[in-house]
Amino acid sequence: MERPNLVQFTHSPLVLDEATKRDTHILFIAKNALWDGTGSPEDGNHAKYHREMRQVLEGLGLNLTIGNRFEHLLEDPNFDFVFPLLNRAGFFNSEMFGPLLCERAGIPYLGASPILRGLSDDKHLAKHMVREAGVPTAPWAIYRKGAPIDPAKCPQGERYVVKPNASSASWGVNDATDWDSVLEAVNSVHALGHDALVEPFIDGSDVEVPVVTINGEPMILPMMIFRQADPSHLRTYQEKRDLVDRSQKYSLDPFENEDMIATIAEYTRKAMQEYRPFDYGRFEFRVNEETGEVTFLELNLNCNLWSEKVFGRAAKLAGWTQDQLIETILAESLRRNGLTKG
Repeated sequence: MERPNLVQFTHSPLVLDEATKRDTHILFIAKNALWDGTGSPEDGNHAKYHREMRQVLEGLGLNLTIGNRFEHLLEDPNFDFVFPLLNRAGFFNSEMFGPLLCERAGIPYLGASPILRGLSDDKHLAKHMVREAGVPTAPWAIYRKGAPIDPAKCPQGERYVVKPNASSASWGVNDATDWDSVLEAVNSVHALGHDALVEPFIDGSDVEVPVVTINGEPMILPMMIFRQADPSHLRTYQEKRDLVDRSQKYSLDPFENEDMIATIAEYTRKAMQEYRPFDYGRFEFRVNEETGEVTFLELNLNCNLWSEKVFGRAAKLAGWTQDQLIETILAESLRRNGLTKG
């Protein structure tokens, strides 16, 4: 018999009224929104995610326009609301560009404000915010592109992770073992046009905490864990995007350690306060299940909602379908922005 997930989530999904669906012209914009499902997309499972999102939104019977270019918000932004998933658009800090264009055009949008998006996507600033809130995080150093690379800033450690400070899905991640290899990795991140974040590697697995806002209050869905066969393995972008086989390295499972769930939920509630209002987000912690140690890693206020990833799997554990998850997130944002009719 399958054990229940130990997060007590009993909220009913939200439902959009027919008048709102009929009268609210919504733009869904994502890089792979128009992909037809054939061939092998360069973004791996991210393309499947965008295609699934389009199909879910179409299935809700919305007054919907589908796009894959920012130009939709520049040329003739005749929309009442925008669902922006065009995040990694090929230039630095592009994740804020869609919300900024919506602000420029005066169009409400799903997610969080550009300043909050920037605060969450900048891993260095996010760590400062959660540490200020009393949440433990590993020591780290930020090496901004163009600024001096001071070895004295580097935290102590036997092994390091060096990555773009605003990366997603471990894009551009590097492994390092001493200052020479840290410096080489920092320079490689700078060569990609990004700031570099350096922190000691922590053995363990990542616990993912999906949060949705319902009637103005953030609610924690059942937690998931990327349980690693080897706690010292550094997960790669290729693995996270399913571009290579990672089935023997880690699995995505319900997290069922009651004591650690309580601790992580407390940390998440502390960490989320500076980011309100937001419609949905994922908070990530590194856990050592043998010692009970919990360390904040990062958060993403516009994270992956695909049914095969954390949010979709967590919603299923909570008794929701994927369609109900997306409709709830959309309905809450429309309500918050004063666009619901019923």
